[in-house]
Amino acid sequence: MASLQLSSHFLGTNTKKHSSMSISRTYSPVPCTRLFSRKFMSCSMSMNGCEGDFKTPLGTVETRTMAAVLSPTSATESLISAVSELKSQPPPFSSGVVRLEVPINQQIGAIDWLQAQNETHPRCFFSRRSDVGRPDLLLDLASEKDNNNEGSSGRDLVSVAGIGSAVFFRDLDPFSHDDWRSIRRFLSSTSPLIRAYGGMRFDPNGKISVEWKPFGAFYFAVEFNEFGGSSMLAATLAWDDELSWTLENAVESLQETMLQVSSIVMKLRKESLGVSVLSKNHVPTKGAYYPAVEKALEMINQKSSSLNKVVLARNSRVITDTDIDPIAWLAQLQSEGHDAYQFCLQPPGAPAFIGNTPERLFQRKQLGVCSEALAATRPRGASTARDKEIEDDLRTSLKDDLEFSIVRDNIQEKFNSICDNVVVKPQKSVRKLARVQHLYSQLAGRLRREDDEFDILAALHPTPAVCGLPAEEARLLIKEIESFDRGMYAGPIGFFGGQESEFAVGIRSALVEKGLGALIYAGTGIVAGSNPTSEWNELDLKISQV
Repeated sequence: MASLQLSSHFLGTNTKKHSSMSISRTYSPVPCTRLFSRKFMSCSMSMNGCEGDFKTPLGTVETRTMAAVLSPTSATESLISAVSELKSQPPPFSSGVVRLEVPINQQIGAIDWLQAQNETHPRCFFSRRSDVGRPDLLLDLASEKDNNNEGSSGRDLVSVAGIGSAVFFRDLDPFSHDDWRSIRRFLSSTSPLIRAYGGMRFDPNGKISVEWKPFGAFYFAVEFNEFGGSSMLAATLAWDDELSWTLENAVESLQETMLQVSSIVMKLRKESLGVSVLSKNHVPTKGAYYPAVEKALEMINQKSSSLNKVVLARNSRVITDTDIDPIAWLAQLQSEGHDAYQFCLQPPGAPAFIGNTPERLFQRKQLGVCSEALAATRPRGASTARDKEIEDDLRTSLKDDLEFSIVRDNIQEKFNSICDNVVVKPQKSVRKLARVQHLYSQLAGRLRREDDEFDILAALHPTPAVCGLPAEEARLLIKEIESFDRGMYAGPIGFFGGQESEFAVGIRSALVEKGLGALIYAGTGIVAGSNPTSEWNELDLKISQV
């Protein structure tokens, strides 16, 4: 099952100031649409975009920007007024997306805004990582046209938070090219901040366990934005008469949600969560994990087997004395995770899937696309000298070089099949995070056409870093060995946009549910030379980051 949502509200921060209302629109004729008969999970707040005809363009995709204000309270009032105006003077189209945005001349953290909102609504959060100190390979691939369009794409966007749903995309079947086209139908390069945020399962064909059922095979939502020097409150409306969701339905739903939007935003404390761990249980247990690693090594070492790497995961059920607040937890992770993506996905009535992942799956700007290889793990040292010793050991380890090379070379091979002008830079380096360090390389190329975005997503997921190689053989072994549902752990998490798309890999993550504590996920790559004890210790090291 799958879903994508465009959030009804979002907050953001922008370095640019706005003093007057502006509108950008994309209009297209709206011929008759036909509905597809597909299974999906219902969402009372909006429509399922997967049910529409992706071949039929929307009547309008537009952004309306109001005059800048000084506070969230004023922004909310401005939005309410804009929605009322839209209701009294509706666009003359039977389908469309309209984004209403109000710049705020103060910087407000998107995660602080999200914490202040009613948790009964669907929630999403996505924070981009800082790439300071790393070369931007996409700059070398960008055309003059790409650079001219860059100014309106929200390059200063820091974080996005959203509540509610303007339109969602979700299905019981794996994410397909038709689903991607259904999402693209609601996006436009002229409204680059209308984006679809969400994620996909690690194994879309696997049986969905009860805790993951509300997410389906994929789940996406539209947004609230935080930029580099100011903020923005926005609301998105989407309608399609052919899906029995009219503009009037969309406006009424949005007005109901806006009545519950809080303008009182307090900065989250990013220290202790104030909870105590009562118990922690691993699946698999240590006693079951060791034989699983030995079985994987036996297959890898067989001359008749093509398998040369498999990633075995573990989930750890943590029970606490009080419920864990997933947004407060995410804020704590964000305080030390500037070199990582932070995310939260929470469909209606579902647990919250949160994470603090350092790994990018891919980023697309126009036709330029980049990815990276990240594999092999060591802890950070207590001193500069010790840290350098550990780094040198990581660089010279034959086992770790093999694990890393498998990932890098596989991604390069996939890029070569879809992109022109492929570059790998550097071939191998060490990337240092707050608590761990990994072997690392960047890769970039230029897509031959826009539709290749779906192909690069399908080709890259799952990477050898979270599945193994060959992917299908590794996936079958994971299905045989692992006794739990990974859900969206190690799946793509991010957004599709008109000018830009970006997905991280959903590792260093947890599923948080009221009354049930949290499930914390981690995995390690098994290759020739792996040792069960070392791999178990690596799992402990990885969950310590969460």
